[in-house]
Order: sequence, then structure tokens, then C-alpha cells
Amino acid sequence: MTRDDATPDSALPEIGIMLPRDLPAHQILDFARAADDAGFDELWVVEDLGFRGGIAQASAALAVTSRIRVGVGILPASARNVAFTAMEAATLVDLFGDRLHLGIGHGMPAWMQSVGAWPESILTSFEEHVTALRGLLSGESVSVDGRYVHLDAVQLEGGPRTAPPILAGVRGPRSLALAGRVADGTVLAEPSAPEYIAQARQQIGTAEHRVVAYNAAAVDVDAHAARQAVRPGLEWIGEPGWEAHLRPLPFADEIVALRARSASRADFVAALPDAWVDALTVSGTRDDARASLARMRAAGADCVVLQPVGDDPVQALGSLASIL
Repeated sequence: MTRDDATPDSALPEIGIMLPRDLPAHQILDFARAADDAGFDELWVVEDLGFRGGIAQASAALAVTSRIRVGVGILPASARNVAFTAMEAATLVDLFGDRLHLGIGHGMPAWMQSVGAWPESILTSFEEHVTALRGLLSGESVSVDGRYVHLDAVQLEGGPRTAPPILAGVRGPRSLALAGRVADGTVLAEPSAPEYIAQARQQIGTAEHRVVAYNAAAVDVDAHAARQAVRPGLEWIGEPGWEAHLRPLPFADEIVALRARSASRADFVAALPDAWVDALTVSGTRDDARASLARMRAAGADCVVLQPVGDDPVQALGSLASIL
């Protein structure tokens, strides 16, 4: 416990911060340094179609920091040849040691379809990619003649490495079960309420498995102001792609109905009851936020990654650092 606080540090998960996908390029390195200096455990970068590449951002962040772990969330398996994914990851390990965490997932269906990279079987594509990637990063000569991965005695130069943890960026029950079998951990997209984290843990089915949970976050001495600030971070929920996140919630049907009758996303988030906002974000006062984090840890989150919301992510980072 670092100060007079109702929630001791021992009750909290590790705490990460997300580098916003649309952060102006000239602020990226300063954001990474600020996250490192503030004491966050992890910095996660995003690879969303049309924005910035995950490997390039991770490399830049690792180069200007000395302590913080950097996670890539996530690289879509079917968008890359696994040998080249392995080469990029191995380069980061060679340059920066064990601070890299590598997220691999399916990608968003609409994005992957728009670039012609959505596989007929997302589970097979993911399993083949992760299995081959693990072998390559371990220094093996890998030969595979699979449905999606084809390698003929491919081996990385430089010998075996300490492979970075490979985390699955997935949502559904079958994908989570597969993640438990082939990955070192799982990245749960936002919102990751305690009920969703607990259900995902059950579906993963493996105790020795790291769970990283994303959540929109805002902290203020005025709890109402924090809730108002964080609402835009919830504008996408209630739509079909978020069903897995909402199903375990006691108000799941109500939130879907609210979204259906709302004329716009802005109307939807404005109408969310405060109790729902509290359940779906890390927000409120510092004590409120720490209590939320403790509930997420109790549900099974090893690390919670805070997503800054608002027009000034750098300022938001400073406010969120008050949680630490």
C-alpha cells in the first residue's frame, strides 16, 4: 500500500496503459517514455487496420524505454506469413531482451475480409500460426504442410532465443479454449468486466495462463466527471461483435435493448446508467478505480490495460498514473 488507501497494492493486478491508435506520431515516443517513467507495468500498442503497424510501434516504444514491458495487441494470424512474424519478433528480442509480449489473434472480421485475409477456419489458421511461431522462436527447424501454414525446414539464424510470451487476442468460447491449449496467455478486448474475465478464465481452462484485460479508463477527484469522461470509450458495445463481453453481465439484455433503441452511439453512451459505466470501465475517483481493478484481479485478470479516453491522451495518462 503506497498511501492511505482502502485497496492495498497486493490486491491489484499489474497495471498497463494503451498507446492510442490515433495518437499523433510526434507524441508516440513521449507517451511511451511517460508510461515508463510513471511506473506502469506494461505499454500495449494496437494494430488496427488503417492506423499503425504493431511491430513498428513496439520497436519504437522499446527503443526509448528501459523498464516497461511492451505488448503488441494484436497481430492477425492470417495477415502474415508466420516465418516473417517470427523474424520480426526475434529481432525485437535480440535488440531489447525479454520486455516483449506478442499478441496474435484472428483480427476483426470486417477488416480482414476487406483485405482478403479472412480464413475459412479461423481456429485452424490461428493454431497453425501460433504452433509454428513457437517452434521458430525456440530455434527449431520447422516443417509444416498445413491448411494455412506451409514451411519447408525453415529456421531462424542466431540459435535458440528466450521466446516472448505469445498471447491470444480472441473472444469466443472455442477460441478461448484453443488459447488455453496453444498460447501463453490471452488478451481480452474491452470492456472486460469481472464477470467476463471469470467466464473467459473458465473457457480457457488452464491455470498457468496469463490474462490481460483491456478497459476504458478515466480518473478524477470528481467521480461524476470521470464517468462522463469515460463514456465515449463504451460507444461500440451493445453491437453484435461485443456479445461475448456482455453475455455474462446481469444487465446484458437491457444494454442490448438500449443500444437498439438509441438513435446514435452518442445517445447510447449518454443513456448508460452510472452503475453500468462503473461495471464496464475503470473509472471514478482513485479509490473507485483501484477497487474496480481489485475486482478484476479477483476474477482472474493478471494485468489490466487502461485505455485513455478523451482528446488529450497524454494528460489522461498522467491522471491514470494516480492509480499506481
